[in-house]
Parts: sequence; structure tokens; C-alpha cells
Amino acid sequence: MRKLEVFFDYACPYCHRGHGYLQKLIGDYPDVEIVWRPCEAHPRPERGPHSDICIQGMYYVLDHGANIWAYHDRMFKACLKDRIDFENIDALSDYVRDIVDEDGFRLSVSRGDYMKIQRQGNDYAYEQCGVWAVPSYRMNGIVLDAVAGVGVTREQVKNLLGTGK
Repeated sequence: MRKLEVFFDYACPYCHRGHGYLQKLIGDYPDVEIVWRPCEAHPRPERGPHSDICIQGMYYVLDHGANIWAYHDRMFKACLKDRIDFENIDALSDYVRDIVDEDGFRLSVSRGDYMKIQRQGNDYAYEQCGVWAVPSYRMNGIVLDAVAGVGVTREQVKNLLGTGK
């Protein structure tokens, strides 16, 4: 099994586009396991908006066996299309109530159950892996970084999935 690390931010339109490419292509590569590496494009204390609560929610989803693809789709929609107040735990909990247990999600995120892992994710991406723009992909020593202000192409993602052996 090959592991693909996917570095992304829900508030990034280029990450959303890359996510769509990956979602359409991944079925053709059953030997690829995705490791989600959410990281904020602009971590606190930088100017926001900040997607840290969305990211913490992702870890709740993974721990509770909910549909991660549905959660990703919903968070990108929340941040980029519907423009809900995704820095507000109550608004975010309400927005995903059909994907996860709303009360459990709200309680877990408001307690900060996943705050440490979310912050470690930023450090892992930027300090340890050298990510400089999202989306970014890593597989078996092969790196596909976004071009700032451009992102990645479908063909680049497909090539990585096909050649990252």
C-alpha cells in the first residue's frame, strides 16, 4: 500500500480544486492510502479567517468513523461557498449535524480535544516537511507542491498517483 500525504486548508480555493481532482481520481488507484494532513494556510496569530476549528472537527470525524469525504466537501462549501461563520463552533456544529453527532462534535471541539494535534499538523507541514503553499502532496519521496496563486492541475495529481511508486 502506498501512502499519499495530502496537505490542505479548507479555506483555500486551490485546495478545494485539488481535492476535487483527487476525489475523482483516487478510485483508479486502490493501492493508495490517503493520510490527511490539514494545515492552515494562515495559522494564528496571522490575519484570518482561521480554519482551525474545521480542522479539529476533521479529527473528530476520523475518530468517530463518519464519512470523511462528505466532511471535506462540507467544510470546503462552508468556507468558500456558503461562507458560514466557520470560526463559530455552534454554527459549524449545526452545519455538519447530518454527518456527525452534532452535540458530540460541538462538545469535543469546544473542549479543544483536537487542538494539540491540529497545531502539530501545522508544525509538521511547515517546519518538518517544508510545505510552502497548499495544496501539497507527498508520496514515496515525490513532492507535488502548489504554485502560489495557481494550485495544482488534474494532470499533476494524476501523474503523482500513477508514478509515486
